[in-house]
Amino acid sequence: MSSDRRLAWGLTAGGVVGFIAAAVLLVERIRLAQDSDYVPTCSLNPVLSCGSVMETAQASLLGFPNPIIGVAAFPVVVTTGVAVLAGARLARWYWLGLQVGVTAALAFVAWLAFQSIYRIGALCPYCMVVWAVVIPMFWYVTLRNLAGGAFGEKLRRSRASVVSAEWHAPILLVPFLVLLGLVGERFWSYWSTLL
Repeated sequence: MSSDRRLAWGLTAGGVVGFIAAAVLLVERIRLAQDSDYVPTCSLNPVLSCGSVMETAQASLLGFPNPIIGVAAFPVVVTTGVAVLAGARLARWYWLGLQVGVTAALAFVAWLAFQSIYRIGALCPYCMVVWAVVIPMFWYVTLRNLAGGAFGEKLRRSRASVVSAEWHAPILLVPFLVLLGLVGERFWSYWSTLL
C-alpha cells in the first residue's frame, strides 16, 4: 500500500471521527444555549466538563461556537481521503492548501489545549477527541508533503535524513505524552482524590 493510500485512510478515518466529535459538541452547545440548566453529556466531573468550557469566551473565538469550524473543515479532510482512495492525484497547490489547513488546526488545538488546561481549568472530552485526530493529521500531511516535494525538491531530499519511517510513530507519541503530562500535573489534586 502506498504512503498516499495509508494517509488517505488516516484522513478519512480521522476526518470522520473529528466531524462526529465536532457535530456532537455543536449539538450540546446549542442545547446549552437553549436551556441554561442543561447539563451536557460530556460534563462528567469538575475536570472533565465541557459545559464549563462551552460557557467561556475561548469557546467562541471568532464570534460563533468553535465546533462550527470542525463541522465545516472535517468534511474537507474526509473528501480528500476518499478522493485519494478513489485514485485522484491531487495537485501540489491542493496539498499545500491542506497543509495550511492542518497547520492552522494544530495551532488552534494547541491554543485551546493551553486555554483549557491553564485558563479555564476544565477539559472537554469531545474537544480532546478533536485534538487527538488533528495532531496525527498535521504530522502525516506534513510528512507526505515533504516526501512528495510539495515544499520543494530541496526539502524533499532532506526529509529522508530527517525523519525515517521507523521514527514516525515515536515522534508522533511525543505531543500526546506532553499533553498527558500537562493534564496530569495541572489536575493532580483532583486525580489523586480518585486513587
